[in-house]
Amino acid sequence: MPNTTNIAMAAKTEIDAITAEFFGAFDNRGGSEADVDRIRRLTIPGAVIVSTGPAATAYTVDEFIEPRRKLLSDGRLVEFSEWETSEHTQIAGDIAARFGEYRKSGVMNGEEFEGGGTKSIQFVRTPEGWRIASFTWYDQP
Repeated sequence: MPNTTNIAMAAKTEIDAITAEFFGAFDNRGGSEADVDRIRRLTIPGAVIVSTGPAATAYTVDEFIEPRRKLLSDGRLVEFSEWETSEHTQIAGDIAARFGEYRKSGVMNGEEFEGGGTKSIQFVRTPEGWRIASFTWYDQP
């Protein structure tokens, strides 16, 4: 009989790695090129991405990636990175939910900035491993 503690620990380790890889997709510090295309590999087909705020917007993965690719590669947003600062992950069988705080910094149009917010990420276990089914974010004003 499999050890459920070891299975849960392995799932959490994989989810941690996918989350870090997701945050790293936007990093363009030191002149490196942001790898936003990796988001396609980290998500399931049909994944939904939602930004909150006065005008909540739902995106497909491609609708989310393309404007960010342009912003991170055309010189307007440089030295950008974002990282998770705290999280709580709950795993139940082949589904998981992660709720976490994050920070970000960069230089937008020549002006340094810092910010942060909250992300909620839902995961599913697939034959290829854990993948993101949806995520929602809220940027603190």
